[in-house]
This record gives sequence, structure tokens and C-alpha cells, in this order.
Amino acid sequence: MAACAALASPAAADAVKGVFQTAPNDEGNVGHVEFYECSGKICGKLLRSFTSNGTPIASDNIGKNIVWDMQNQGGGAYGKGKIWDPGADKTYRSKMSLDGDLLKVSGCIGPICRGNTWQRVR
Repeated sequence: MAACAALASPAAADAVKGVFQTAPNDEGNVGHVEFYECSGKICGKLLRSFTSNGTPIASDNIGKNIVWDMQNQGGGAYGKGKIWDPGADKTYRSKMSLDGDLLKVSGCIGPICRGNTWQRVR
């Protein structure tokens, strides 16, 4: 059995899999992003969006990946990925750090990174 576990893909048991709520944007809106394995890496697609009072928002971005090519670097760290900001329609180099049910997500241009913390919802 240990041999089977050793052969399992690291992404198959990846702790970041699941749904996280983004930090509120400038208008107070949040999104639910589902992380899953894609081509041996980690991707995150937008499942739904909500206003600051919890009302669902219809969006053309639902179902689109906003995080992709993220690589598990061990110890809860992920890197070498991309993140798309739908509000600004810009894509950034990205890294993430998982600590329990909190996911610190950063988007970077050159050496400068901005980030926030997302909360696991399931």
C-alpha cells in the first residue's frame, strides 16, 4: 500500500483543493473559487460572485479560470502560476501560501507583489 501512495500524484491529495472565498474587492464583492488539478498543476475557476450583502451576481466570468499553472512547492507553498484579475482584465505572475483554511494569494509585476487572504468555504 505504501508503494501505491508513493506513486500517487501530488496534486491528487493536494490540500488546496476545494472552494475558497476571495477577499472583497473595492466594491465589497467576493467570489468563490474552486481549486482543482489541471494537467498536473493547480487551477482555480470562479464558481459564483456575490455583492457585499450576499446577493448573487450574474457574471460572464463564472466558470473561467482565474488561477492556473500553479505548482505545489511543498509546505503549503505554491508558485510559478498566473492569476487573472477580471475587474482590471490583467494577468499577473502569482504565488500562494496555504495555512489551514486560509490561502494567501499574491499577484506580482516584477519584484512587486500585492496580495490578500482567501477563506476556505468547503
